[in-house]
Amino acid sequence: MKRLILILSALLVSVGMGWAGYRAVTPPETPLAKFVPTGSLVYLEAKDFSSLLREWNSSPQKRLWVGSDNYEVFSRSRLFLRLKGASDQFAAAAGVRPDMDFLTQVAGAHSVFALYDIGKLQFLYITYLPSAKSIETTLWQARSKFEPRNAGGIDFYLRRDPGSEREVAFAVAGDYLILATREDLMAGALELISGKQDRTIETEPWYAQSTAAAGPQGDLRMVLDLKTLVPNGYFRTYWVEQNITDLSQYEAAVSDLFRSRKQYRDERVLIRKKALESDPSGESFAQAADLLRLVPENSGVYQSTANPTADSSFALLETKLLAPHLGPAPASQIAPQVELTSGEQGSRSDFETRIDVSPQAASASPQPLSALKDLLEKTPILASLAVESTERDSAGVFVRIHSAIVLATSSSWDDKVVRAAVTDFVRPAFTASELGLGWTQKNGYQQLDGLWNLNVSVRDKYLVVSDDPALMESLLANVSRNPDRKPLAYAAGFNHHQERDNFVRFTTLIDRPIVSTAGTDVAEQQPKFFSQNMASLSAALGAVSAERIESRSERETVRQTVTYEWSQ
Repeated sequence: MKRLILILSALLVSVGMGWAGYRAVTPPETPLAKFVPTGSLVYLEAKDFSSLLREWNSSPQKRLWVGSDNYEVFSRSRLFLRLKGASDQFAAAAGVRPDMDFLTQVAGAHSVFALYDIGKLQFLYITYLPSAKSIETTLWQARSKFEPRNAGGIDFYLRRDPGSEREVAFAVAGDYLILATREDLMAGALELISGKQDRTIETEPWYAQSTAAAGPQGDLRMVLDLKTLVPNGYFRTYWVEQNITDLSQYEAAVSDLFRSRKQYRDERVLIRKKALESDPSGESFAQAADLLRLVPENSGVYQSTANPTADSSFALLETKLLAPHLGPAPASQIAPQVELTSGEQGSRSDFETRIDVSPQAASASPQPLSALKDLLEKTPILASLAVESTERDSAGVFVRIHSAIVLATSSSWDDKVVRAAVTDFVRPAFTASELGLGWTQKNGYQQLDGLWNLNVSVRDKYLVVSDDPALMESLLANVSRNPDRKPLAYAAGFNHHQERDNFVRFTTLIDRPIVSTAGTDVAEQQPKFFSQNMASLSAALGAVSAERIESRSERETVRQTVTYEWSQ
């Protein structure tokens, strides 16, 4: 036994010394950013692009998406057609169609994709692919159709399409395959690979600041030059998020995606154009994090916000609980129908029109200052929390949304003043007298004694208002929990697995096509990228069980963490 232990020890020492020697003589892998010339607007880097592509091609999500009506609608969108046009131009210039087979051939391990013009889709692509595999690609086999060129002592091949004036160039430099849609990008990359000292994307401020502020690199990293991208007309047109105003305050951004079998985590850093004068940390951020301990385990949606304004806090109480109402209708994208009659005609929206009040009298009477709004304006709100969940009625037909709002301050709320303000606000629309406006004591909260289960509780610096007793009790039961989150500016979560069935039922009723007045035709209703109704988006993301986001604000940056939980 002793001899066996000595032999094993010697073997381990030998292996360790050999590995140390190998590491000493083997240089570390060169970052591919050192080979990317300046001028890029979007930089995308994958640690193993071929693995990502294989996983996507074999995933049930791809099969569901490609075979869905959503994809059929997307294939007719303006964005898709522009991408298809660019693909056709690339095929005409290269003589090879950039389909999935082509992409699989040129997908190596460590890879970068740098986009230089989002209108013309001009890019540079570098991937680590052993030369033996590079020469097996259809691109290399078609090199006789290209013109030979040389840059940095490395041969590359160039081909132009006279009709579209598109260029496609490629090269094999050692174990790197390089593909570009501009000759100067190819030449610049090859010169950098050959060792020429020149400016690279690493020297550009937007890239350097973003990557310096970011943490460890994820499986997939994206860096954005927002200062240049946001004013770009193509970006403003095709950016699906439609949050250009919010993005205009940032110089650059970096996003790192970390993947595991059960979870995807997206770590984002946004660089401000102008640093804040002081550190935004404070009591409000601590309160926003502290409110998260009140969120029940079975909640459907929640969001916690630091430093809400008095107007936003009032709007939260008004729209979610006290006086839900229809907002202005969105602008219609359907041409108006011609009315052949001179008489007026009613519509579904008339159900919201009061018939017991003269329109002239209602518009002439000035709106008095709400006691509730006045209370919120005089009470500095540090943080707010909104929690919602859904429930089917006993017949399983209608879906009801239960809501709760929590407002936190630095001092204690006055229970009597709060209830008086709430009563004053709901009285005009609730009753013609004082019926149903009395308060009854429940287990830790007060409830209106009428048909409406409005519940109010004051717990020191917390004001809790809910339309559901069970939700109210769940929130109050968590008051004694210990806070476990770091200060933050915003946090939200969505339990997709729990809410999906009710969400589908609810949105199916809302998005049901409108039958025309003739009773024969059905007006087509579909969003830009999704068919049928909004429930189709839920189906496309059916394997995502939950999503969470946390945002923290610093003087020079905003840091966000978005987490997706997978059910399978």
